[in-house]
Amino acid sequence: MKLPQLSDSKQALLSDIGLLWARISIGGMMLLAHGLGKLQNFSAYKANFPDPLGIGSEISMALAIFAEFVCSIFLILGLGTRLALTQLIATMGVAAFIFHANDPFFAAPGKTSKEFALVYFAAFVFLFLAGPGRFSIDRLICKKWGKK
Repeated sequence: MKLPQLSDSKQALLSDIGLLWARISIGGMMLLAHGLGKLQNFSAYKANFPDPLGIGSEISMALAIFAEFVCSIFLILGLGTRLALTQLIATMGVAAFIFHANDPFFAAPGKTSKEFALVYFAAFVFLFLAGPGRFSIDRLICKKWGKK
């Protein structure tokens, strides 16, 4: 039995819905599971926050909050998407390749690993390459300025 083929317009619509879903779900998870907690507990954690780049714990935490909270909101909205993603990619790169450099890829429950940082890193790189899609503020801005 041969499966029916989707028309190009239906396939494009499904791709754009997929990009919207990816932006909302991945950006939302980063925002709620990582950025919000850091923002709410900034004063409690700033002195002991990891400083893998040697720029100071407070600045490292502020940069992580900017990426994980602010840039996640931009990602969800599809506003300045690729610029926001550069910050998220950099943050997850530091987490995976510097902070968790000596951790195993997989770890036993309750132990740290680089797996989650690499999963986010891969998802953010995918979104950077794919772009925000049709259902984004970036697309509305480009459409208004006459660009595709």
